[in-house]
Amino acid sequence: MAILNGKKVIVIGDRDGIPGPAIAECAVSAGAEVVFSSTECFV
Repeated sequence: MAILNGKKVIVIGDRDGIPGPAIAECAVSAGAEVVFSSTECFV
């Protein structure tokens, strides 16, 4: 069962936490289409 099947997502990761590409891979494996992915520094 894909929870995000058919959904489009925007991923914003954290440089000191979980980076955007890692979150994006999880979203894709849940059935989502990643339309934007970025890793930012929130200082």
